[in-house]
Amino acid sequence: MSTMKAAIYVEPGRIELTEKPIPPIGPNDALLRITTTTICGTDVHIMKGEYPVKPGLTIGHEPVGTIVELGDNVRGYHVGQRVIAGAICPGFTSYACQDGHPAQDGGCQGHGYKPMGGWRFGNTIDGVQAEYALVPDAQANLAPIPDGLSDEQVLMCPDIMSTGFVGAESANIGIGDTVAIFAQGPIGLCATAGARLRGASCIIVVDGIDQRLDISRHMGADITLNFHQVDVVSEILRLTGGRGVDAAIEALGTQTTFEAALRVLKPGGTLSSLGVYSGDLTIPLDAFCAGLGDHRIVTSLCPGGKERMRRLLDIVKAGRIDTASLVTHRYALDDIVEAYDLFAHQRDGVLKVAITP
Repeated sequence: MSTMKAAIYVEPGRIELTEKPIPPIGPNDALLRITTTTICGTDVHIMKGEYPVKPGLTIGHEPVGTIVELGDNVRGYHVGQRVIAGAICPGFTSYACQDGHPAQDGGCQGHGYKPMGGWRFGNTIDGVQAEYALVPDAQANLAPIPDGLSDEQVLMCPDIMSTGFVGAESANIGIGDTVAIFAQGPIGLCATAGARLRGASCIIVVDGIDQRLDISRHMGADITLNFHQVDVVSEILRLTGGRGVDAAIEALGTQTTFEAALRVLKPGGTLSSLGVYSGDLTIPLDAFCAGLGDHRIVTSLCPGGKERMRRLLDIVKAGRIDTASLVTHRYALDDIVEAYDLFAHQRDGVLKVAITP
């Protein structure tokens, strides 16, 4: 078989399933047969034209699959092995990578930095919402799936879990900290689990959907606030005795959530921003303490690479987190356009959609 089915970006508002050639691999690559993938909020930004990619590009960046072919230089893996690869798949040879910023990998040319350069699947190369996908620099990016774990148990590792956890890591959460997390979509829910694993003593989460707030308790939230029912800034300040939280995590990417996260932050606290913003942000002067509040505002793109994936897989294997419960809907690849419509319009209580070729 020389062709495969793949979901491609056509134009703003339009994703199509089409036939494309199965990609040939180079000496450092691997070819995966995709067994499960999913749709991310970033894919919806691409579909809407809010994040530009070239027409005809295969979308998607969260692969679970089986190796069907390996480049001559790839060692330590075998055909038939079940693996994942991170949504961020750097080459790990650039200055940016060796400077500790692999997500900003600009390759080996020039200065080696490129904003979001480590994000290649569905951005600068064909992605994984397809029957087959090429994994570049496979030696650095393939992570074997431990025996006994299902596709859905590990489906969040390539992006959602890695992103949520880095939100907690970048927030510098310490044992006993109080943390506020704004938005409890899949990334926010994983940030909640990450805050618990980091040792937070009180995790306050904010969302407008009661079903998601119920799930957040399972992921580690202590206090849940529905912004339709309460002024969340006033309530969080009341709960902290006016002090504010040690860390706030913004997991949606809107002016409202970013500003609220800043307003509940204590002097000297950290705001960890995970949202993908599609417009300008305004920082309110009073909440910013005129720039003199010793605040840290940190942005993060999810870490990738096989060591990051190994650690996340080990956490799943150890039972420290259950991300399979975030899969609320399942579709065949043939029906991916319908799945996009459901996910983009957030109908029927959707959190994550499992797509199987």
